[in-house]
Amino acid sequence: MEERIVLVGTYTQPIRFGTGRILEGKGAGIYCFRFDPEAKTFRFISTIETVNPSFLVATKDRRFVYAVNELKETEGQASGRVSAFALNEAMGRLDYLNNQLTWGTDPCFVELDRLERWAVVANFMSGSVSVYPIFGDGSLGPVVCHIQHQGSSVDPARQKGPHAHSVIFDTSNSHVFVPDLGMDRMVAYDFDAATGTMVPNEGFGSASKPGSGPRYMEIHPSGRFAYTVNELDSTVAASFFDSGTETLQAFQTISTLPAGFTGQSSCADLHISPSGRHLYASNRGHDSIAVFAIDANSGELSLLTFEPARGGVPRNFAIDPSGDWILVANQDTDNIVLFAVDKESGLIEFTGTELRVPTPVCVRFA
Repeated sequence: MEERIVLVGTYTQPIRFGTGRILEGKGAGIYCFRFDPEAKTFRFISTIETVNPSFLVATKDRRFVYAVNELKETEGQASGRVSAFALNEAMGRLDYLNNQLTWGTDPCFVELDRLERWAVVANFMSGSVSVYPIFGDGSLGPVVCHIQHQGSSVDPARQKGPHAHSVIFDTSNSHVFVPDLGMDRMVAYDFDAATGTMVPNEGFGSASKPGSGPRYMEIHPSGRFAYTVNELDSTVAASFFDSGTETLQAFQTISTLPAGFTGQSSCADLHISPSGRHLYASNRGHDSIAVFAIDANSGELSLLTFEPARGGVPRNFAIDPSGDWILVANQDTDNIVLFAVDKESGLIEFTGTELRVPTPVCVRFA
């Protein structure tokens, strides 16, 4: 089994969340580890200093990595940054290339289009989206498209204005989806891969249940279904999905929490197994990973179990490309936990392996 590079993004400075809570970031930047799947061990290799790299994405050829710098102000502007790095996989080292302003506050997500010619950033606090060209050397050019969302919803504390939370490309590379927690809406755009421009597509977008707070969506490998994790009401919404007919229609909403749970909790992350048979969602407060089976014909979800995250506030998690492993980053307890996946049942089991990383908020198999 091939060793893999694992990258961890951390908070390095105090940050105020939309809830009003201030988290003291203790990290140093992006941490690089080498994962040995046979031994179930991690070896620390390097750290590159960069401010609040709260979300990361790597190119498919593992040559470049992009990170948002989650900030409310940069160079006197109400803006965060997005930074580009070259990944030296043999050395396990990131080398800084350049950065660009995101023209919005608290950028929380960056994604690459399917051809990896463009990087798209979601600015959470200001509720906007920015698009950047990726040059041949991996560096980022100035913004070519910036769209400000407008709207609000029913939660007076969390939904006074728009809060763009993530970016999802469909397989055709012609549509982009941006779950907006503040608007309770899946905002859809037509994407021009030649110019990087995005044009709103009202017909392909969809409204979410008021007060649900959509955070992230994944499209099923079959291309027939899409699943959205809702932060505020701790649910997953299953939808029929069709790029050709521009259909995104919810048919099921299921809780990520046990029946009768009365504590405070919110969802953070969601991922579908490479096989398309199982779905996982993280609960912050209940501090667990909810495990669901996906019906291959109907797309409906059925709850299988809840696996303790073995840490506090599982902010982000990653499934490795083989589908054998899940890494869960527990933001408040400074640990990343390795789980083994039973690909037949979908259940996950704690391996006993943990990484100690200060304030981990994003983990990626590069």
